[in-house]
Parts: sequence; structure tokens; C-alpha cells
Amino acid sequence: MKFLKGIGIFLLSIFALLTALVLICAARPDVTDALAKFLYPDSYEQAAAWADTSGEGGSSEAPEEPEAAYPAAEREGAAPEADETGIEESMPPEQQEAGKEGLDESIRSQYISPDQQALTVPDAVSGKNGYQQIQDESRQIEDAAAEALQEQIGTGNTGDGLIFDTVFYPYYGMLDEKGRHLYRQIYANANDLNQTFAPVEQVSVSQLRNVFGAVYNDHPELFWLETAYQCKYKRNGECVQIDLEFHMTAQETDSAKAVFEENAAVILNQAYGLESAYEKEKLVHDLLLDKISYRLGASMSQSAYSGLVNGQTVCAGYARAFQYLMQQMGIPCYYCTGYAGEKHAWNIVSLEDGFYNVDVTWDDTEGGNYDYFNGSDQDYGDTHVRQELSVYLPLCQGQRYRGLERSGEPGEENLLRSLADVGMSEEDLIYSLPDYYGNCYDQLIALGKGSYQFSSVIEGGALLEEIQAAYRRNDYRQGYMEQAMELLSASSCELDLEMEELSQDRYLLTHTVHMR
Repeated sequence: MKFLKGIGIFLLSIFALLTALVLICAARPDVTDALAKFLYPDSYEQAAAWADTSGEGGSSEAPEEPEAAYPAAEREGAAPEADETGIEESMPPEQQEAGKEGLDESIRSQYISPDQQALTVPDAVSGKNGYQQIQDESRQIEDAAAEALQEQIGTGNTGDGLIFDTVFYPYYGMLDEKGRHLYRQIYANANDLNQTFAPVEQVSVSQLRNVFGAVYNDHPELFWLETAYQCKYKRNGECVQIDLEFHMTAQETDSAKAVFEENAAVILNQAYGLESAYEKEKLVHDLLLDKISYRLGASMSQSAYSGLVNGQTVCAGYARAFQYLMQQMGIPCYYCTGYAGEKHAWNIVSLEDGFYNVDVTWDDTEGGNYDYFNGSDQDYGDTHVRQELSVYLPLCQGQRYRGLERSGEPGEENLLRSLADVGMSEEDLIYSLPDYYGNCYDQLIALGKGSYQFSSVIEGGALLEEIQAAYRRNDYRQGYMEQAMELLSASSCELDLEMEELSQDRYLLTHTVHMR
């Protein structure tokens, strides 16, 4: 009996302790949390991760696949944050795939990014930046609320029937078919000043960011459109409502459009009478330098309006004003964004023989009005690096109009660089086509597969013409390319050639290679 009595007392004690523990846990959730973490560390971490996805309202139903339901960056009701450094966007093409949601799967960047850490910003233009990245202010809502929203709001203007020529609107051309449909819808609603609508296609938060960025970058005429937007999305990451942000009301925009077009016409009327695209480009460039002053904190600084009407802006305003005016004259001109000591924007313009970089902001300096006018990617390699969707814009390799207005010493124009200026010596000179082929082969083998650049320096205009003819006839493939690909077991190779004339009838040939 004593033995049974002892067991009974023991069990009653255990029951009392458990009862006390339950009461403590009910009153102190933090104790419960700590105890669970101590007893079941693995399960605790998984449960905590799921709990973070509950968003508004604290739903108690776990998603079927908590990790795959939507990206970790979208949890806790917050939209994915952009990379502040832009390093990811400046990676080689094969490393950019993760940021291509909503883009055409065939899109490949031919651009090779300079080392961002090695960029140098001249004192004369230091601090003349001010570009703001697209701001995604999206948030998660409960599925029930999402379903209610879908019943309440419509798609607005779907943009069906709109046509965008990718020669003038390159960011539109980067998107897949679904992305283009959304692009047309966003453009149409922005043009109508309709702020809130449901997406016409099923779209995730990350896909929507690329589509909105494409619309914004292609259309400087939408000067009332803010760089920020919002979307509400379900637990699985699907957006159900898009909210655009505008600088002004519909009534204000009507009068602003008239003022905007009037100021643009003052410049366009002077340029229309000129014969060549280059002459028009140069005049627009020069007139904008006369009209605009750089001012950080200027009103509507990311818009063409700030430059053309207000006359005070940052790099984005210079670039958007230049883009708009060139588009109006039928000259393809693109808004290019990236890094140049800070976040920065400039332009890429298409002339007869290719594309050129133009940085109107950095040309707005005393005595340096053409330092960044019509430069190649190589010219910009020490100071600018493209990021975001701009890595998919065409390479700038034009030569005919490159640096025509730039002068060296007083009275000496178009000063050519020497061998030493480009890091070469007399020993590096190539004098014949076979030697050129051998030099290219050796450098390809040494560098192997991947994306990179290598240079050769040749002597004489006659050899240059011979090499150019070899590329036109594709003779270079048999001359060196096919042998190098076979040795490297490469399945494909894309090559672009850029030429720079040096002093003493010598030429620097820069090869951009994508070997896979």
C-alpha cells in the first residue's frame, strides 16, 4: 500500500507541474516559444519560417509548399528589394538569368561590364548623377481579400491594338508575349491617368517590376508617371492589383502637356531643317546644355519635364529630355541606366553606322561640352557601367561620329591615341593577315570559354581593309575561329569587332567574345 501511495503522490506531483507549466505558457507566449525552440530546434525553424509568410491578418493555415509559394524576399508583406549596388545586374549574361522574369527567353546580353570597383569619376563631373531606380512598393494581402479585389476592380484600358516598334522602344522588345501584353496595359492606363487596375495577365511581383521598368524606360512622354508603383499580391506571389503613382492630377496634366510640347517645339523646330541625324543630334545636345542646369533635389527630377520645362534637373532629366527630342525626330534613342560613381542615367543613340553613348549631364561642364558625346562602350569603360535592363541594349561600337567634336590641345582636333596610350608597344604590332589570325587564335585559347574582350594592334590601312573584308566574307572563321572552338570543345561563339584608329597609321582592334 505504501508503494502504491508513493506512486499516486508522484503522479499527482507530475500533473501539478504540467498544469502549472500550461498556465505559465498561456500567460507567457515567449516562454512557450523558448521551450519549443529548445525541445524541437528543426521544427521550430520551419514553423517560424512559415509563420513569417502569414502576412496581414495572421492566417493560421499553412500554405501547402511554404518555401516554394513565393520568394523569401516577398515574405512579411514586403516586396523584393532591389540590389542597391546593382552588382547583380552587371554580371556576365550567363549569371543574369535569375533577374529575367517576364523577359523573352531568347534575350542575351552582349554587353561586357567593366569592373565597377575600378571606375574613376573625373573631378569635373563628380556628383553629377541622381538617377533613381524603379521603386516597387508591393505588399501581400490575404487570399480572401485578393479575391474580393478581383471582383471589384477591372483591367482598365488593356492597350489592345497598340503597336510599339522595337527599333524605338527596345525595352518592349525585351519582354515575352505576356510581358508585352502587360506593357501595353500599363502604358495605356498611365496615358489615361488611370491609377488602379487589375493586371490583364497573371504576373508575379518580380515579373511586374521588369514590365513596369520597360514601360518607364521607353516612354519619356509619360512625364507625369512616378518611378514608384504598388501592387497587391496573394500568398503565392500573384499580383491582383496594380497602383501607379502620378506627379499631378488629370487637370494639371492637360495644361502641363501643352507647356511641355511648346518647350520641346522650340528645340525641334530648329533641328528639323538639318539634313543628317548627326547634325540634329548635335544641335539638340547643345541646346539642352544651354537650357538646363544641374540641380540635385529639383522638382520631378526623373522626368523629361524637369529638363524641358523647369530647366533644372539631374542626370535622369537630361537623359529623358534628350531621349524624347530624338524620338520626335525619328532617331532611335534609348534611356540607359547604370552606375558611374553613383546611380546614373545617360543615353544610347543610333546613327548611320551603329550605336553611341551620349551623356548630356556630364557634358554640361565648362570647357568639356563634348567629352562624353558619341562614345563607344570602350570609351565609357573607365567611367560608366550599365545595369538593370540596360545590359540588354545594343553594344555601342559606332566609329564614324565618335568624338568628332572633341579637341585636344588648342587648334588640334581629333587627337589620336598612341600605342603607349592603349597599353601596347612596337613588339605588339601585327603586319599581316596570317599573323593577325595567329594572334587571335592564341588569345582565344588562353582565355577559353566565357564572355570577355581581347585586343590586337595592326599597322597600315591596307591590312585593316583586308581584315574587314575577311569578316564580311566570314573567312575569319576558317582562319582561326573554327580551330579554336574545336580545341576548346565550344558549341557556339559570338564575336563583335570594334576598331579605333591610332596615331601613325595604326589601328586597335577590340574583340568582344561570347564563347560557349
